[in-house]
Amino acid sequence: MASAARVDVHEHVLPPAYRRLLVERGLDAGGWALPEWDKDSAIAMMDTQGIATGVVSVSAPGVHLGDDREARTLARSVNEYVAELVKDRPDRFGQFASIPLPDVDGSVAEAVHALDELRADGVVLMSNAGGRYLGDPAFEPLWAELNARAAVVFVHPTEAPAPTLPGVPAPVIDFPFDTTRTAVQLTLNGVMSRYPDVKVILSHAGGFLPYVAHRVAVASTIVNPELTVDGILADLRRFYFDTALSGSPTALPSLLAFAAPGHVLYGSDWPFAPVAAGAYFDGHLDGYQDWQPGQLRAVQRGNAEALFPRLARD
Repeated sequence: MASAARVDVHEHVLPPAYRRLLVERGLDAGGWALPEWDKDSAIAMMDTQGIATGVVSVSAPGVHLGDDREARTLARSVNEYVAELVKDRPDRFGQFASIPLPDVDGSVAEAVHALDELRADGVVLMSNAGGRYLGDPAFEPLWAELNARAAVVFVHPTEAPAPTLPGVPAPVIDFPFDTTRTAVQLTLNGVMSRYPDVKVILSHAGGFLPYVAHRVAVASTIVNPELTVDGILADLRRFYFDTALSGSPTALPSLLAFAAPGHVLYGSDWPFAPVAAGAYFDGHLDGYQDWQPGQLRAVQRGNAEALFPRLARD
């Protein structure tokens, strides 16, 4: 293992009351079964995988299950639970606070509470909220509030507003697609350029984004000649990317060729990705032959320290 001090920006938490609610309603993560979770198991996994700190987040389906009032209550409950987890073990846990989009007013209020009062390390947004992607003009007030706080935003995929392939759960192929879709909309709708102080992390190496970025840029200028290839690529390179389920011999070269320096972060996707799956990708990550000097340590920890200064070590 190349590092015994990883910062994991893609680690999940399932507060007991939240998990019970999902089970009662027959909900899961896009056809992916809900795993068990508890603090001791999380710490044991991190010790096994060389992870010093996990910045945890709720995964799909998020906290908005159809009703705005319920979503506000559920977001507050989840966020206060995780804030206590971090308060108890600030060395081992960080927090991406849950936000109840598409309820914009509720989302702004919860973001302010989580960042200002709970001192969350950032917020997590699902890639779409009821079929509306994150570049939707209605979500501008939230982006303005996040930008004012120079917030770190973790974008996690959820089910796309389209049928899944028969027998293929959404996390297998639709999740990377949905991440790519929302990232492109954020860019082409100008969110990334209007709010330069927000740092946006895309799950799973950005889905397909590094691979198709130049196609997106060139094709978009054909549709809209007022755009420029260089301008689109510059905005796309503002994103950060985690390595969850993506540290492979074919994905890494594309990701590292596209991402801006310092914009690749370690991710495990535990417990939705079991330890064996994480170890598979960690092995390829550690064994990659083309790292530049210091680059692997930066991915494992240093780049996260720049985003989360409280985690920095001397």
